[in-house]
Amino acid sequence: MDHQRIIRDVTASLPAASTAIEACQRTVAALARHTPATVSVLLLAQDRLRCVAATGAWQVFATVPPKTGIVGRVYASGETAVVPDVSADPDYLPVRPDVTAEICVPMRDPAGRPIGVLDLQWGTAVDVTPWRATAERLADRLGAWIVALGGPPAESRSEKLLRHATALSAAPTERDLLTAVICAARDVSTLSAAVLVLADSDGTRLGAPPRAPGELEGRIRAELAEAGPAALGRIVGRVHRYGAGYTLGEAGHRPTEEYAPLARAGVRTLVAVPFGPPDGGGVLLVADERLLRPDPTTVSLMELLAGQTWNSLDRLRTLHQLRKQASSDPLTGLRHTGPFGKRIAAATPGRTALLAIDVDGFKTVNDTYGHQAGDRLLIGLARALEGALRHGDELYRIGGDEFVAVIEVNRPEEAVRIAERLTEAARRTGRTISVGVALPRPGESADLTLRRADKALYTVKRQGRDGVHLAPA
Repeated sequence: MDHQRIIRDVTASLPAASTAIEACQRTVAALARHTPATVSVLLLAQDRLRCVAATGAWQVFATVPPKTGIVGRVYASGETAVVPDVSADPDYLPVRPDVTAEICVPMRDPAGRPIGVLDLQWGTAVDVTPWRATAERLADRLGAWIVALGGPPAESRSEKLLRHATALSAAPTERDLLTAVICAARDVSTLSAAVLVLADSDGTRLGAPPRAPGELEGRIRAELAEAGPAALGRIVGRVHRYGAGYTLGEAGHRPTEEYAPLARAGVRTLVAVPFGPPDGGGVLLVADERLLRPDPTTVSLMELLAGQTWNSLDRLRTLHQLRKQASSDPLTGLRHTGPFGKRIAAATPGRTALLAIDVDGFKTVNDTYGHQAGDRLLIGLARALEGALRHGDELYRIGGDEFVAVIEVNRPEEAVRIAERLTEAARRTGRTISVGVALPRPGESADLTLRRADKALYTVKRQGRDGVHLAPA
């Protein structure tokens, strides 16, 4: 095989290319005329190698994570890989079942930094030795042309949106999600600031700021916070009523009343898109202090971003609600046995007091007035007991009419005083309770501490109910 001719043919095809991708495609097409190998060119895009040109194969990997496969190894090391037997290389990524040999060479910029790789894979017997030098010379020439044409192609705004959509879907918390959408809005729109206005059960409010807010974002947030919830509500109402809009107006034109706080913050360009439903979502505001002219494509991308964000936020809130339901009593809303077990397992000897609580005469209420009356009693009593506890104290429902309070105290007497507050709160509802108090002993299991609190509770029951008893230390 005349390798000099291969190099001449490939090199001759490059001047007709007007873009980096076209140069890669012409290189692959020219090489394919001289070898049955599967040929591909991968260029760095963000943090992955992206295949921008390839001959046909059953599967072409569109993107390859860094250091993955032989191509990733070559890119990371900057060293050519000659693999006469791919079955012996653990990094090989199968693209055809008949591939036996592979040569992968790095492409570099003038400073010697890798910008991609040229990869050849054969399914027939081949002498790979002369192909190494040929592939390296072609990679050097292709790399030079790519740089001359402006370097590897920049990520398109649509590609950026897809990348950010993946990050939004993976956000573990609402705060992480709202931070991610601000970064995504800036990146995809190319505008300098983004702010979320939320309208939900907590009222109309600003979404959490990003961890590193920009100067314009800071001014926007300050002006909107000073304007107050009513002004935020008007912005949400406008956008949800009339739909997405863009620009704050040409120079010399006054903004509408709703957007006056933004103008005071220095905004001269604005994209505003609805975010979820008007009574549970809000508005995504993307802005810049430069007087620009956003196009409808930018607005469409922001609408897609807002839609993806709402879907992710709705999913997070649904999961949170499901977790809350799984860990709380559906009747009283109190936490129940699952989280209670974890809490008492972390009890501190001598400081964490367990207050076992039982409603006096509850069975009589159920038998006389029915279970609905019993449920109302439990709900009212749960609210009364919660109100009598201090901030940080925890109340659990662990049975039909059985509750446990977990509190941190300095002395046993303090635990008794809080238990007495609970009995007083119960009396104000027209019912009485019996309370047994126990503090963990050193080395004592949480279950044994709870059993001692229960024993103290039944001491109160035997003594006539409506009282408190402290278990022996």
